[in-house]
Formats: sequence, structure tokens, C-alpha cells
Amino acid sequence: MPDSALSGGDVVLVTIVLAVSIAALAFAAYLARAVMAADQGTATMRDIARAVQEGAAAYLRRQFRTLSVFAVIVFLLLLVLPVADGGWGTRVGRALFFLVGALFSAMVGFIGMTLATRGNVRVAAAARSGGYRPAFRIAYRTGGIVGMITVGLGLFGAALALLLFDETAPVVLEGFGFGGALLAMFMRVGGGIFTKAADVGADLVGKVEAGIPEDDPRNAATIADNVGDNVGDCAGMAADLFESYAVTLVAALILGQVFFGSVGMVFPLTIAAIGVVASVVGILASNPGKGDASGLAPINRGFFASAVVSLVLVAVASFTVLPSVADVPDSVVSPQVLGFVSVLIGIVLAAAIQQLTGYFTETSRKPVKDVGRSSLTGPATVILSGISLGLESAVYAALLIGGAVYGAFLIGGGAALYAVALAGCGLLTTAGVIVSMDTFGPVSDNAQGIAEMSGDLDEEGARVLTDLDAVGNTTKAITKGIAIATAVLAATALFGSYNEQVRAALDGIDLGQAFSLVEPDNVVGALLGAAVVFLFSGLAISAVSRAAGRVVFEVREQFRTRPGIMDFSERPDYGAVVDICTKDSLRELATPGLLAVLAPVAVGFGLGFGPLAAYLVGAIAAGTLMAVFLANSGGAWDNAKKMVEDGAYGGKGSEAHAATVIGDTVGDPFKDTAGPAINPLIKVMNLVALLIAPAVVSLSVGEDANDTVRVLIALGATLVIVGAVVVSKRRSVVVGGTETAETDSLTTSVR
Repeated sequence: MPDSALSGGDVVLVTIVLAVSIAALAFAAYLARAVMAADQGTATMRDIARAVQEGAAAYLRRQFRTLSVFAVIVFLLLLVLPVADGGWGTRVGRALFFLVGALFSAMVGFIGMTLATRGNVRVAAAARSGGYRPAFRIAYRTGGIVGMITVGLGLFGAALALLLFDETAPVVLEGFGFGGALLAMFMRVGGGIFTKAADVGADLVGKVEAGIPEDDPRNAATIADNVGDNVGDCAGMAADLFESYAVTLVAALILGQVFFGSVGMVFPLTIAAIGVVASVVGILASNPGKGDASGLAPINRGFFASAVVSLVLVAVASFTVLPSVADVPDSVVSPQVLGFVSVLIGIVLAAAIQQLTGYFTETSRKPVKDVGRSSLTGPATVILSGISLGLESAVYAALLIGGAVYGAFLIGGGAALYAVALAGCGLLTTAGVIVSMDTFGPVSDNAQGIAEMSGDLDEEGARVLTDLDAVGNTTKAITKGIAIATAVLAATALFGSYNEQVRAALDGIDLGQAFSLVEPDNVVGALLGAAVVFLFSGLAISAVSRAAGRVVFEVREQFRTRPGIMDFSERPDYGAVVDICTKDSLRELATPGLLAVLAPVAVGFGLGFGPLAAYLVGAIAAGTLMAVFLANSGGAWDNAKKMVEDGAYGGKGSEAHAATVIGDTVGDPFKDTAGPAINPLIKVMNLVALLIAPAVVSLSVGEDANDTVRVLIALGATLVIVGAVVVSKRRSVVVGGTETAETDSLTTSVR
């Protein structure tokens, strides 16, 4: 292995990277001051926004209290788990950086949610007084704040670990990535259940049964729906992309050290620092102009400006930071060319995924128009057309991602897995812009909801917010596609890291046929990996169904028992619905979380390190297809509904509208709960495999082999998973008041 200790020049470069990460946080503060200085609109707008702010903050505080228990348990386990190299100091560092990663992920989510709940009312006020361009600018720059915090904290943690731990930093960063990924998965699942339970319940009772608009203040689920947009789309997505950022850097540092020593660790951080600069350019370039053909034009301009800046600066870095001669004997090209072309592959993949996802989810493109047209024959054909669209789009997305991985493999030769990790780093050079695009969606959605509930907006202002919301739907779909691609590249690179970890733990023992796919136990491992993705998705969708059922019942009961709601003489009990969504989402967190963490443990200790490798392959393959299918089906159904609401096929109140609303309610848990949660799922499982690899190997082969202990660990993990699933399946939608919602401070705060 090449020398992996940092040289003096390496230390200087990493210190500069650390300074760039702090500059990213400073730019986020600059954007925050600009957003917070904007007008907040009327008193009614401010009151509604305050209710959303209080509900979202209360939910996240309760969620973090729940997750702190998991964090403490995992921290202690990481102290016990052995490391391949580094001793107790490295173990302690890994456990501490697990807490740092979890804390940073929580900070990204909480700050992102906080800024989004303040930006939404300012967007509504700007649409009311200034028109489209000021409203767009505030919405996008609110997202820019979240984007810069995401890249700033991710880069800061990775650079700090490298400076403090030098050669053992990759092992320490396993903890950092795991902390970010674990918390992001919980936030994705919990926030997704909350937002879609409220959204589905609000749509089914409000739009379909009562025939009132989406954000009508008479619907008791409206506040919960707006709260959910923030805790699911803003907090959840920000945490998701933070952990993608962190995990990709972790994989790149581990593999870089293996193939190129210290320079292999420093180069990914340099790429990430370049990404900060590129993201600043992209955010500033996204101002809407008078000549823009659509709302997506400035967003696309910012994205591609960021990509071009990244390519130029990465080309310079590749030929200055990396050596010209490869230390890897069978490397196809020099490290300099490998570095630049790998990053180029990642950036091109991001652009291709953006265009592909846009094609399948934009209202102006044929697939969504076909879904909208199918509403003329009822909800069944809407659902069938959306499912077929999602299945087809998943194939094309898989081909693009697979092509990127194979391209990196061809260019990388002996360092192919490092090339894959660098492609992931390249894709994330635009991370700041990607997060901006994503947060733009829920901020615009909330702004429209606040304006509609307040009634303080004229027709022109309402049109501005409708246009922004339509653009936001598309940007959310696009960023989900890019996030999926990022997850696959990161998971593939982590799989390579797992391979290196196993080889190091074997310490010269021949692998033999352990990784051969023709071995029956490895086939079983691959099937189990794919099966976990399906079970995880089913659990998430089922949780939304149960919680949404409670919301439907609550809203119906309020309409029945409070007749004054419909003539505005009586106010709905918003807090009751917020309370239902909060308690159900937090209660449902445990089962998917235990499945993600313990399934690799059961497979690894029960079947061995070979079947665990096959398990990861099965999970990555099935997860890629499932995530794209769920995201694009849901996005198409959502925009087909928007198309009908804008006047197509009879417009609002028509049978076509009712059909698309039903399609949208099916798609809600697809695109905003199960689909996005698969991204952190496959990375959590890869990281768990990486962390337990030395223990699995030591108990399987060599002098310390102990089949009894190994089987007991596997049985214990399996029993916990089975018990959690059984408990989850016993829950049912409670109708008729056999369970009563407890009234707490959250209920009081939103009434």
C-alpha cells in the first residue's frame, strides 16, 4: 500500500478545505439574513406560519428525544466492535464521530426545517406585493441556505477527522457516515409518515368528500399537511443529502487510502471543496430573468453553471493534486486522468438523471399528460398508468446509473472502486444546488397553502404561487432522482470498502469461493438483500395507511360534530390532527430502523461474510429499481393532479379531478415516504456491514472462530426483527374512538 500518512503539503491542503467548509457556513448565514429581512405579509399569514413553525419544531424535538436512545446504544456498540487497524484510540474516535455525524445530520434537518418555515410566509408575502421574481428568489435562496449548511457541515466533519486522525481517519469516518445515515433514515421515515398521513387524509376528506380546495382552512388536516411538508421534505431531504455527502466522502477516503495513500484521501476532499465554490456560483446564477421560458429555466441555469465550474476546477485539481504515474499496477490510466474522468462521469450522470426524471414527471411532457388523460376513465386507469410509468422509468434510470458505474470501472482498472467513489463525489459537487432545488418545492407549496388559508391574496398573486408550486413539484422529483443515483454510487463504493475490510481482517487467508455468486448461500444472501428492500417499503407504506386512516376519521368526525366549520362560524381542531400524525410517525419508526440495522447483522453472523456481500448486492440492485419506481410514479400522479386542477379535463370538482386526487394519494407514500427512505436504507446496511466485517470474519475463520457465538448473535438479531414486524402488523386503523389522542403542549400550540 502507498504511504498513507499525511505530508506537510497534504496538511496545508486539508486545512484550506476546512476553511472552505467554514466559508460555506458563512455564505449560508449571509443568505439567511437576506431571507429573514423580507416582509412577512399580513397578520393572518404570520399567524398561520407561526402555527406551522411551532408544529414542525415540536415534532422534531420529540423525534430527536426518541432517536437519542438509539444514538447512545449504537455509540456503546461501536466502542465494543473491533477495528481492522488502529486500536482503542481509533475505536473511541469512531464512536465519537458517530455522534458528530448524527448531530450534524440533525442540525442540517432542524436548521433546514426552521429556515423553510420562515421562508414560506415571506414567499407568500412577496407574491402578494412583488410578483413572481421576488417570490422565486426568496424560495430558492431559502433552499440555498439549507444547501450550503449541508455541504459545509459534511466537509467540515470529514476534513476535521482527517486532520485529527491522519492514517486512521477512514476508520473514524465510518462512524461519521453511519451517524449521518442512521439519523437521516429515521428522519426520512418519520417525516415521510407524518407528511403523507396528513396529506392523504386532507385530500381524501377535503377534496374528494367535502369538495373543498386543498388548503381550505375548514379542513382540520391543513396545518398538519403544511407541517409535514417541512419535517418530511425539508428536514428529511436535507439530512438525506447530508449523509449521502458524508458517506460518499467516507467511501472515497477509505478506497483512496488503499490505492493511492494520503493523496487518495486528500483528493476527494478537494473535490468537495470545489463543490462548495460551484454551489455558490449555481445559487447566485439562479435568479429568474424576464426572458426565461419557464420557472425551470433559472433553476437549470444554476445547476449547469455549477456543473461547468466544477468541471473546470476539478480538471485543475486533478493535474495538480494527483500524481502522474499510477502506483496501482493494472491501472488503465494515470491517476490524474482517472480523477478528472471519474468526476466528469458523476457530473454527467447528475445531468442525465435530471433530464430523465424531468421527462417522466413534468406536466408539459408526454408521460404525465398520458396519466392526466387516463383520468377520463376513472381512478383505476390513473393508478395503472402511473405504475407502468414508474416501472418503465426505473429501467432507464438503472441503465444510466449502471452505465456510470461501468464507465468508472473501465477507466479505473485496478482502482475501479475508487473511480466509482470519485464519480459519486463528482455528482455531489452540485450538492448545494441540488438541496436548493429540493427545498424550493416545499417552501413554495407551503407559501401557497398559507396564502390560500389566509385569503389575503389576489388572483395574480395566487397564480404566481401556483406556478411556483408546479415548478417545485418538478424540482422535488428531479432531486429525488439525483439522490437515488448518489445513494447507489455511495453504496457501490461502500461495498468496495467492505471488500477491502474483509481482506484486511482475513490477514492473508485465501478467500476461496467466498464471494462467488454460484455458491448457494450467496444466492440466498442476494435474495434476502432484495427482500429487505421490499419489506422496508411495505412497512413504510403500511404505516402511512394506518396513520392516514386515523386522520380521515378525525377530519370526518369534526365535519360531522361541528357543523359550523363549513360556514366558517366554528374553527377546526388543527392540533388533534397534528397530534395523531406526530404520535403515529414516531411510533412507526422502530420497525424499519431495526430492520435496516439488524438484517445485515443476522445475515453476516448467520451465513458468513460471503453471503453478506451478496446481500449488499441484492439490496443495492433492488433498492435502485424500487426507489426510482416509487419516486417517479408518485411524481407523475402528483403533477397529473396539478394539470387537471389547472383546468384540463374538467378542472377542479370534476370526475377526472377526483380520479387524479386518488392517484395522488396512492403516490404520496410512494414518492415522499418509502421511495426516499430507500436511499439511506441501502447506505445504512452497507455501513453496518462495513462496521461488523472484522467481527464476522474473526468469528468465522481462524483461531478465534466460534460458531456458537456467531449463531447466537444471528438468532438474537432475527428474533428482534421478527418481533418488531409482528408488533407493527398488529396495529390497525382505530375507528370509533377506541383510542383517544392525548392532548399535550403540541396540541395547545397549534389551536
